[in-house]
Amino acid sequence: MAEDQIEREVRIDAPIERVWALVTEPEHVGAWFGDAGAEIELRPGGDFKLSWVEHGTVHGRVEQVEPPHRFAYRWLIAGPAEPTPANSTLVEFTLRADGDGTLLRVVESGFAGLEVDGGDAERDRRREDNVGGWRIELDELVAYARQWAVR
Repeated sequence: MAEDQIEREVRIDAPIERVWALVTEPEHVGAWFGDAGAEIELRPGGDFKLSWVEHGTVHGRVEQVEPPHRFAYRWLIAGPAEPTPANSTLVEFTLRADGDGTLLRVVESGFAGLEVDGGDAERDRRREDNVGGWRIELDELVAYARQWAVR
């Protein structure tokens, strides 16, 4: 059976309010995460779109907004549709102040319940792709936060 989730935690040398802005405001998310922009309606039920030049646009729905500590959304396997546990995973950002910085924990879950051609092998492949993706993207967020702090 496919593993269900990915967990990663990073420390960002910025106050929690700034990190909150970096993970929820489209102009920031579209710079460190996607490379072709983002659209986020920052409210439960709001639309979520994240775009990459190479990978296209991922659609989703905002699930939770609890400033400045928790932000969650479901993103779809493919195309615009209503996200469900069968066609999307849940991404949860949890922020916690840590001295003059912020601990950011990201959990993406729901891989085991995805209904995909190829069964467990395909679910495992998607999860492993995202393990590498989160490593890259969160490293980019740390660098982006550092760059943003000097502005």
